[in-house]
Amino acid sequence: MSFSTLGQLPKLRASKRQRISSYDRKGGNFDWIEIPSGQTADIATIQGSGTIRHIWCTLTPRNDDFEAIFRKLVLKMYWDQEEHPSVLVPLGDFFGIGFGICKDFWSLPLTMSPQDGRSFNCFFAMPFGDGAKIELLNESDTTIHFYYYVDYEEVDVMEEDMGRFHACWHREKATTPYPPVSEEHEEKESWFNTPEGTKKLLDLWAKPNLDGKDNYTILEAEGRGHYVGCNLNIDCFKQEKNNWYGEGDDMIFIDGDPLPTIYGTGTEDYFNTAHCPTTEFSTPYFGITLHSGDAENPWRGKNSMYRFHIEDPIMFEKSIKVTIEHGHANKLGNDYSSTAYWYQTEPHKPFPELPPLADRLPRKD
Repeated sequence: MSFSTLGQLPKLRASKRQRISSYDRKGGNFDWIEIPSGQTADIATIQGSGTIRHIWCTLTPRNDDFEAIFRKLVLKMYWDQEEHPSVLVPLGDFFGIGFGICKDFWSLPLTMSPQDGRSFNCFFAMPFGDGAKIELLNESDTTIHFYYYVDYEEVDVMEEDMGRFHACWHREKATTPYPPVSEEHEEKESWFNTPEGTKKLLDLWAKPNLDGKDNYTILEAEGRGHYVGCNLNIDCFKQEKNNWYGEGDDMIFIDGDPLPTIYGTGTEDYFNTAHCPTTEFSTPYFGITLHSGDAENPWRGKNSMYRFHIEDPIMFEKSIKVTIEHGHANKLGNDYSSTAYWYQTEPHKPFPELPPLADRLPRKD
């Protein structure tokens, strides 16, 4: 049984608290493990049944080169002796922000703070019935010093009907825009503010997109479970001014429905904001963690946001596909990446291999 709220704290439970950490096994203060370039480290191997309740970690590269390092490290988690990982995500993306960066933010399940966000915490519950394994792959060009706690509860037998935690990463470096943006539009002031542009815009807003055919995909999973949220990172790397991504509707397809089971009204609305937000903020369940625009072009550059379905998980019995338009009717050609979080029964559909490192690195500003 999950016990996490203040009201449930008095309830005594039949479990044993355990921890695996990077403490110095010789009793000194060298409380880290070294992970050389190109190597995979065994962070935690746990036998039996239990639930991981908390993960904390931080790191220092040997040469103090932090450029995009949090996308050069890959987190993998396995439950119940499975062959394929249930978590396969670059480290920084897993803990809430993409682009290989870290900065202060907080939410209920994930935080980066303080010291410019270099302390990572995860409070997602991660049950397992027959062992758990956590690994970290270092694809940077330097050895890293990695510090961590994995706090878990050990039980004799895992109760029935407990889904297993999953997280996966996806990226499209340049979504295909409709209509194609001409070089003239990229080089000159946006046609948005011209009479011709206004007519084109109204025509575009009338363009239907009911089936989500060309939407960006955040999650596609098979089995029984519930989706509990995502973070989304959008790099508006083109120079055109009309790059407001927020008119892109969220569309979620459940159990094979040919049309969206859940249809939203815009990207900013799915992330629980409104009216073209440009302010960074954090709340327990939603927030904007990164905004790089300016007065001249409010959404140019890198934008990150999160939405967690903690109070309102989205259940599925057979399958789920979570998508979002890149601009209304997929008008915009931007760089999208995301991490999805969900619980489901095993076995899960194996994830695609992560792109090679060169295709995971963020665009230069």
